[in-house]
Amino acid sequence: MSAWPVNQHPSLCGTEGELVSVRITVEPRLLERLLDVLAELSFPINPQLYHGAPATIIEFPAWAGRVPEIEGALARSGFDGGCLSVRDMLSDIRWQEPLKAIA
Repeated sequence: MSAWPVNQHPSLCGTEGELVSVRITVEPRLLERLLDVLAELSFPINPQLYHGAPATIIEFPAWAGRVPEIEGALARSGFDGGCLSVRDMLSDIRWQEPLKAIA
């Protein structure tokens, strides 16, 4: 199963594809483990954390060409593929729900 959105009009493109917004939703008790997994990626990320009941949401921008690496890292670490969603950056900006950031 893929987390790719259907997007006919990419908003921002570079040599590694479209700039997308990655959202990973996990139980709060799994946050530290998830951050360890993300720290092992071959590219730097600057995640934004949102805490809510019953889930914690981690969001960060990435190039579409990097999404398979994220999917693979999550799968190898035992995270359910359903915890990952990917949206094109423009859609994410338009439809982002208000969340409370962890300071």
